[in-house]
Amino acid sequence: MASELASKHGVHQTMIAQWKRQAIEGMAATFSGKAVAEPATSAAEVEKLHAKIGQLLVERDFLRDASVRLGVSRGGK
Repeated sequence: MASELASKHGVHQTMIAQWKRQAIEGMAATFSGKAVAEPATSAAEVEKLHAKIGQLLVERDFLRDASVRLGVSRGGK
């Protein structure tokens, strides 16, 4: 069953098993009345991640443009 789901959705079987385990653990906590609190993400951490995303976008665009200039790529997104 897991192998069928994995091939259907293009993911590895271990991911299916991990998601299943997480779902079962989450259901157990829900029905036991014990709320599982998600760890809070600090504003500083969000800002750091946004900065990293911006850096990666700039690097991606630079490399895409350089590859087009060098004739390695035809451009596009």
